[in-house]
Amino acid sequence: MTISSARAARRLPDLTSSAFLVIAFLTGIAGALQLPTLSLFLSTEVQARPFMVGLFYTGSAVIGIVVSQILATYSDRQGDRKTLILQCCLLGALSCLLYAWNRNYFVLLFIGVLLSSFGSTANPQLFALAREHADRTGRGAAMFSSVMRAQISLSWVIGPPVAFALALGFGFPAMYLTAAVVFVLCGLLVWLLLPSMPKTRVKSAATLESPRQNRRDTLLLFTACTLMWTCNGIYLINMPLYLVNELQLPEKLAGVMMGTAAGLEIPVMLLAGYLTSRLGKRLLMRLAVIAGLIFYVGLTLLNGSWALLALQLLNAIFIGILAGMGMLYFQDLMPGQAGAATTLFTNTTRVGWIISGSLAGIVAEVWSYHAGFVIAIVMLAGAAVCMWRIRDA
Repeated sequence: MTISSARAARRLPDLTSSAFLVIAFLTGIAGALQLPTLSLFLSTEVQARPFMVGLFYTGSAVIGIVVSQILATYSDRQGDRKTLILQCCLLGALSCLLYAWNRNYFVLLFIGVLLSSFGSTANPQLFALAREHADRTGRGAAMFSSVMRAQISLSWVIGPPVAFALALGFGFPAMYLTAAVVFVLCGLLVWLLLPSMPKTRVKSAATLESPRQNRRDTLLLFTACTLMWTCNGIYLINMPLYLVNELQLPEKLAGVMMGTAAGLEIPVMLLAGYLTSRLGKRLLMRLAVIAGLIFYVGLTLLNGSWALLALQLLNAIFIGILAGMGMLYFQDLMPGQAGAATTLFTNTTRVGWIISGSLAGIVAEVWSYHAGFVIAIVMLAGAAVCMWRIRDA
């Protein structure tokens, strides 16, 4: 009895760790089923003009920031993350049901986005719970987090092609209902398999600190990363509509392009991590900017399916290094402030989405979707100036 109990105790963390990985993959799938087709959905199903499409993304980013900040503050102070993740999954499923059947722009913008913001918050809360679980069980938190992030990347290899196949083959209701089922399945796995770790109330929450060192370089890096994420946002918003409306290419190509880029990002992240000690983060980030510049120049010049797919290698280098090295570079420039540095990097993504939503909509409304990529080239040139002005640590 004692031996079997000991064996069960050793197996339990493995089961729990596997549950974290599966749930991370499924929450990634739920997001990857919705985001790639959103601009096409708004344009074709809701009949929104390009400016209103961009406004939707901006509104989503702002509401998402507010919701995630409120939940992050609450979950760090009190409560049980497991319960919060379960509730977020169920609210995410409700948002999918709303998107499946409602076609009123403002209902989707205010109610749908609010519900989906809770759904998307399940993922960062899952990572936070995984960190707490790893710390409590003595597992390697950094490696476990990296493996979980690989599940998110893998979900984006599969999700976009499946999303376009469902939307084009069976309609957007089928796609959103599939995402709702995934959210419900996530909630069920959370309820059954994840550990419950209630918190004791803390007196005060930590505030975001400004950099104590390297303030000039940190500001330059913040500006560069924000511009880079803005370019990526413009691409994700405009690219599906650009392929369909201006190049007259198959709609499913957008999903294949996104999946290809996501698949290539995994080895890029691993290779960048291996080369960091040899080349340094500054050189790798400069390489990312150069790859991004070539990628967006290629988007403005090339219009064939195979050429656009080949360009995804450059896109993978651009985003793979930015996503993998950006946060670590902030942490290097802000020694002793790992939490503040991580939050600062996360904010570059959020600000990038706010800017890209407005900019992509206005540029497409006034000029064209193609013009959005020209704007991205200009912004990446600005990012390059910032990156080259950062001093060597």
